[in-house]
Amino acid sequence: MKNKNLKLILILIPLILVLSLATIYSQNKTAPDTKLKEEPVPEKVNPTATTKAVIATTYGNIELELWGELTPKTVQNFITLAQKDFYNGTYFHRVIPDFMIQGGDPNTKDDNRGNDGQGGPGYSFEDECYSPGAELTGKIIDMPAAELVWNKIIVPHMQQSKSPNAEIDALVKECQKQKSLTPIMANTVEYYKIKTGYSGTLSTQILKAPVLYGTICMANSGPNTNGSQFFIVTKKEGTPWLDGKHTVFGKVTAGMNIVHTIEQLPRDRSDNPNQDVQAFITGISFPK
Repeated sequence: MKNKNLKLILILIPLILVLSLATIYSQNKTAPDTKLKEEPVPEKVNPTATTKAVIATTYGNIELELWGELTPKTVQNFITLAQKDFYNGTYFHRVIPDFMIQGGDPNTKDDNRGNDGQGGPGYSFEDECYSPGAELTGKIIDMPAAELVWNKIIVPHMQQSKSPNAEIDALVKECQKQKSLTPIMANTVEYYKIKTGYSGTLSTQILKAPVLYGTICMANSGPNTNGSQFFIVTKKEGTPWLDGKHTVFGKVTAGMNIVHTIEQLPRDRSDNPNQDVQAFITGISFPK
């Protein structure tokens, strides 16, 4: 595993293994229903410390509670940008029925629809999806543990070592062949530490909040690339394939009927609402 192409494959394999969404959403050509019934968001996560927020849009208000206790950096980033009027004048540029609505891109303020979805605040910050759990030792018994060993031990070893361990190299090739991390379960955590020279503590990860219906989450282009864009989930069953990949930092407390109205806006092939029906954010406030 000495050439750049194979190293790139190593980086991509975790994404290939965990991404399961292959649904193609048809284009919505119907006019939005502005009289949708309000439906409550289920209470799955209940942090003791929350912040109220209201996103005012041209279709109505979306009321939120933000979970600063669980995701302090993400919530503070959202509040800071909102208080600077960063989101004012942006619109929800990606709407997919039975999935989500996405906004927060400053590029939507210009006349170029081609760059919608590519903008941000000029910086990025890390995910807040997990809390550290107990130390992982001994036999690797499930896929989350295998993924942890792969991401934290094996991939860095293959990327950073000029002469990777031959046994680890062979195991990586077997994972690629099978398109699975199952081969990793044949050895213990200690085996991988010894073979790669890894000296750190490997902790299990506890998911802070799943990506459920009505939650507000950070949009990103990969791990630790959060900026300003966010999305609100409209799929009633939630989107478990996104758990741990997008920071969930709050939920809608009122206004899901507005969210569903925006979700149904007529749109182009890029899921960008037509210009005559765009849902603009006119302001974000934080009532006491």
